[in-house]
Amino acid sequence: MSLFSGLSRPMKAAGLALVGVAVIAAVIGGITLTSGGGDSDTATPPGTTPTTSDGATQPSSPAPGSPSASTPPASSAPPSSAPASSAPPASQPGQTGQPGPGQPGGDQQASHKWVTVRVYNNSTIQGLAEQAAKDFRASGWNVSEVKGYPGRLPETVAYYRPGTDEEAAAKALALEFGFRAEPRFKEIENIGPGVIVILTKDYKTNDKDGS
Repeated sequence: MSLFSGLSRPMKAAGLALVGVAVIAAVIGGITLTSGGGDSDTATPPGTTPTTSDGATQPSSPAPGSPSASTPPASSAPPSSAPASSAPPASQPGQTGQPGPGQPGGDQQASHKWVTVRVYNNSTIQGLAEQAAKDFRASGWNVSEVKGYPGRLPETVAYYRPGTDEEAAAKALALEFGFRAEPRFKEIENIGPGVIVILTKDYKTNDKDGS
């Protein structure tokens, strides 16, 4: 007995139409189910490394925020190999241990020997001025004049004009040869420049300190 027995022709047509729609829906559903099942077979479970169709392992993508494997590490600047230059120590004055002229302990006399010296004989000893001039020159003094001096003076003295180079020179010469140094007196104030040594009988060659 047919499913549509007892139904009118219009009802049969509608039933056939419903059956056809159901069959088509079943076919479409089956195709969809089949496609979905295939996709589920090839899906990669979490935590596994995906592979290509030929079995090769695909490289995994780096996690977000992690440095890329292809990014080279930041290079650190090498420390400078140039050594810090140090200035050589400055040379210290007086390393030779010999003080220069004019310095404490130096040759005070030598620093004044360029000053001219005039030698006058005020004694009765013949050639005393010449002998004294020879002594002075032998010690490096610059003797420019040798002659006699009239009058009578008590002792040998080196005379100078205060405030000039003659003062230091006269004191150095007097210290070297063992007599005194004093400022010029009135009678010799206008004589030319230079230390004036007026000799008396107390000057003796063997008594000078510079011998």
